[in-house]
Amino acid sequence: MRSSVRAALLAVAVLGSALAAAPAQALVSGPAHTVYGGTPATASDYPWLAAIGTPIFPLRPGGNFCGGVLITPDEVLTAAHCAAVGLAFPHLITVTFGRSNLESTEGTTAHVTEIRMDPRFRAGLFDDGDVDFHHDVAILRLDRTIPGPTAPVGTAHGSTATVLGWGATETDDGNPLLRSATVPLLAEDGCASYGTDFDPATQLCAGSTTADTAEYDSGGPILVDGKVVGLCAWSHGIATPGYPTIYSRVPTDVEF
Repeated sequence: MRSSVRAALLAVAVLGSALAAAPAQALVSGPAHTVYGGTPATASDYPWLAAIGTPIFPLRPGGNFCGGVLITPDEVLTAAHCAAVGLAFPHLITVTFGRSNLESTEGTTAHVTEIRMDPRFRAGLFDDGDVDFHHDVAILRLDRTIPGPTAPVGTAHGSTATVLGWGATETDDGNPLLRSATVPLLAEDGCASYGTDFDPATQLCAGSTTADTAEYDSGGPILVDGKVVGLCAWSHGIATPGYPTIYSRVPTDVEF
């Protein structure tokens, strides 16, 4: 199981009191995904790709804990379970574009002014205690407009896809570099191990034992033909046989 999922849910509950008591010590641990089995990527190739973080999470470069994509000049689409961490204090969440290395100062950073979550979002428990998410999408409104293109959006098709993210690799939990990987895009029966916890109407699944997503990039995109078709949501383990990562399909109407 991904222990950071439990940590993030705890963070949602205690963030307010922790900030009031000791702002410098408060931690936000976003459950998320990073690219496992991938190779370095360049942020300028994906100018709409967002690194979401907070200065109160010093365990990660730039406080990074999730990813997202720019859908309007001042709005980012991400996972609801990422956004939930900052509901009480959205101004503490930062969103950075154009930064291949999170230890650098390149790119553009904005702060979040408003968080809107899909009202149908819910979390449950899968199997031995893994947290599963449904309707796991949210919008972050930024305090400035971001120059450049918004994310191209499409629908999933074919047999392969590309995932993007910052975060831990097979050998380095503190990896600050943007990475990408090609993963198999699976048909509905490829997600059968999840039973009714997988909803093909709102989710898709992808990944293998050699290429997958893991910690610190939930909310980040999965691409088909260069278009965003989903956002990292959750999975049972990392590169676990029979348990690919589940992604939230990009909704056709994100005005919630």
